[in-house]
Amino acid sequence: MSGIEKGTDSGRGAHGEADAIVAANPFTESLNARLAETLSALESVTAGMARAKEELSRATHVARSRDRTVEATAGPQGQLLELRFLDNKYRTMSSTELAASVVEAVSLARDAMARQVMSTMDPFTQPLPGMPAEGMNINWADLFGKSVLEDPETAARMGNPRLRDEIDEDGEE
Repeated sequence: MSGIEKGTDSGRGAHGEADAIVAANPFTESLNARLAETLSALESVTAGMARAKEELSRATHVARSRDRTVEATAGPQGQLLELRFLDNKYRTMSSTELAASVVEAVSLARDAMARQVMSTMDPFTQPLPGMPAEGMNINWADLFGKSVLEDPETAARMGNPRLRDEIDEDGEE
């Protein structure tokens, strides 16, 4: 018999023997298992991202200024969707006071919306199997501003001190 016939008799042939060696290699098996785990995790992340995108596309947040004269609604990308002046209180306010209330309400709504985006996207910043342990590092302050990293209750109580200072300075002139 020739070499080819001999290989054919064993049912492997030249490539069949190599395939058997690769399949029996523990390194290759480990690599295949890691690859399958990573692909499964990627599919899960992709499905999760689609759900998050859908959820965020419909999300809004409403916030009121501390003086309760202005209410702002921010959309999923931080855009101002609605601005309401409550109880006609704005009629007795100076233009500077009203402007400060508008900016405050809009800022609070946008920051709350940004926090919702951060919370929704946080699971996708975690490392996947086979990725570096640190995962994806997103600098949320660069994206949304430093105020999104502050406690919302503290930020609401504090307001924007620069705006309040400008209101006080206007009264001094």
